[in-house]
Amino acid sequence: MSIVTFYNTVKEQTGKTMSIAAIATHMAIEHNYRILVISTTDREDSFKSCFWEQKKKKRNLGIFGPNAGLEVQNGVGGLSRIIRSNKISPDIITNYTRVVFKDRLEFLIGYEPKETEMSEMHEIEKIYPEIIKTANQYYDLVFVDLDFNIDLETRKTIIHDSDIVVVNMSQRLKSLNKFIDLKNENQMFRTKKALLLIGRFDKFSKYNVKNISRYLGERNEILTIPYNTLYFEATEEAGVPDLFLRFRKAVDSEDRNAFFISEVKRAADNIIYRLQDLQMKL
Repeated sequence: MSIVTFYNTVKEQTGKTMSIAAIATHMAIEHNYRILVISTTDREDSFKSCFWEQKKKKRNLGIFGPNAGLEVQNGVGGLSRIIRSNKISPDIITNYTRVVFKDRLEFLIGYEPKETEMSEMHEIEKIYPEIIKTANQYYDLVFVDLDFNIDLETRKTIIHDSDIVVVNMSQRLKSLNKFIDLKNENQMFRTKKALLLIGRFDKFSKYNVKNISRYLGERNEILTIPYNTLYFEATEEAGVPDLFLRFRKAVDSEDRNAFFISEVKRAADNIIYRLQDLQMKL
């Protein structure tokens, strides 16, 4: 049971949330893990458009779980009230999740406060570490989409409690330099606990994996989630699960989607390998 936190180097679009959606979906299909993804955003949650049609109200009992397609209001907001009443337990968390693949992939959607509820948001963000630790007792993998809206001390706690921190960057020099600053400021980012990932990756940019690795002085090859038209369309149309099920058949190296599929697989495999490697050394 492990906690994997995805963290941005700067306040910019790095494709972090979409990278998590791709890696988690691939893992749920290809591996026998029970995965929970926890969102910490206080805005409209992008995971919703990846997996659920918001206006659909029919109960779906197909390959997706019984919550798929339903507008569930609970998420972190509902769970926080349980925690504040000291009733939290690992199995209770499942009552507040949305199911993508039954017994494989679930999401705990972030809290989206109204203006009159902003003070409650500050209370809720402080209990994320407890939610994450409790979930880690029940799920094989807990992925945390760590947002900059969370206060600094809570972010530090979540990072400290994580088994792996996937540092998300863009192919911009500003983003790369920020990671260099992070390594200088925090020794953790110089250890095997940190993995580097570039979202929305463009393989034709001069900031390719080889050049970025050289610039950052990284021995381990950097992970990428390439930009893929079909995937990013699917993230707007609740089509991510079906797309990855179709991608399983795309084994032809000449397929235009082959590079995207292979890089998602490489990212997932590296996370699993790194977790196993770190656990062996405990």
